[in-house]
Amino acid sequence: QVQLVESGGGLVQAGGSLRLSCAASGRTFVGYAMGWFRQAPGKEREFVAVIRWSGGATSYANSVKGRFTISRDKAKYTVDLQMNSLKPEDTAVYYCAARIGWGTTDFDSWGQGTQVTVSS
Repeated sequence: QVQLVESGGGLVQAGGSLRLSCAASGRTFVGYAMGWFRQAPGKEREFVAVIRWSGGATSYANSVKGRFTISRDKAKYTVDLQMNSLKPEDTAVYYCAARIGWGTTDFDSWGQGTQVTVSS
């Protein structure tokens, strides 16, 4: 069974940086896509970034493109999200997720989430 555990959230000023990490376990993840999503108060959960576990291909939401970078370490079984030039509108609970195949929807394994708060 896939298990995902996020860490690295916190409080940061606008313009600052944070790095989130997701520890993945339970299988090899070959053929999987690993993603980051976020949910702000009163809003629906939205896609942030995705990476193909095997080949490393990536895709980003337009709102974070050029500021966020997703990466994975196949030896450590971690998926990181480097967030730079943070804005108050990036405030949300960030979730790590996994799915078989490639896509930005239909993820079926989720972590518990980590809070990111960006102050103005």
